[in-house]
Amino acid sequence: MIEIKGLSKRFGKLQVLKSLDLNIEAGKISAILGPNGSGKTTLIKTILGMVVPDAGTIAIDGQEILHKWEYREHIGYLPQISRFPENLKVKELIGMVSNIRKMEGDSTSLINLFKLEPYLNKVLGNLSGGTRQKVNIVLTMMFDSPLLVLDEPTAGLDPVALIKLKELIQEEKRRGKTILFTTHIISLVEELSDEIIFLLEGKTFFQGGLDVIKKTRNNDNLEKVIADILEEQHQDD
Repeated sequence: MIEIKGLSKRFGKLQVLKSLDLNIEAGKISAILGPNGSGKTTLIKTILGMVVPDAGTIAIDGQEILHKWEYREHIGYLPQISRFPENLKVKELIGMVSNIRKMEGDSTSLINLFKLEPYLNKVLGNLSGGTRQKVNIVLTMMFDSPLLVLDEPTAGLDPVALIKLKELIQEEKRRGKTILFTTHIISLVEELSDEIIFLLEGKTFFQGGLDVIKKTRNNDNLEKVIADILEEQHQDD
């Protein structure tokens, strides 16, 4: 699905990605993990075409994406922070995004799932953070995109909405979607992901199943495994 070779990116004096190589199979849920500054956000933004790398290639379904844009029509992206005009009504925002993408979108089932009907005529500026996140999930999932990129998707969600989101992600996987997500919630990683992509200092430190990294580190507690890796890295620095 996604093949990355020699990906490098520098911002000023800071080398964020360092000749990173990565292969992501279609139909899997992959959790992208790593400490702050490890390159997670930059990696996501290069896949989305929001950041142009200094070197390296990214191919999706065998087609290189550098300096192209059409492929983005087939990606659903949930950013960590979404910014839309505060005076827009929810239904206006959904209609606007549908028009921009020029695709047939099914928002109705998602609106019903997250019980957003009472908010359709409310302006975004009057919504709580959790309700905004539900709206953002609708905008991300409504177009039946084969690739979903979710950056901290659970931010602000109440327990009921969180359960619905997890069920939705698992259903999307059953339908053959490829899903990348970032999170700091380790239990979510263990519950949803088929594999972990762990970045350290702009490179792939580990890619594989949860059982593999646990066995490699001789520890069944993923949270402790990650803490140990970060502690080792801190000592090396």
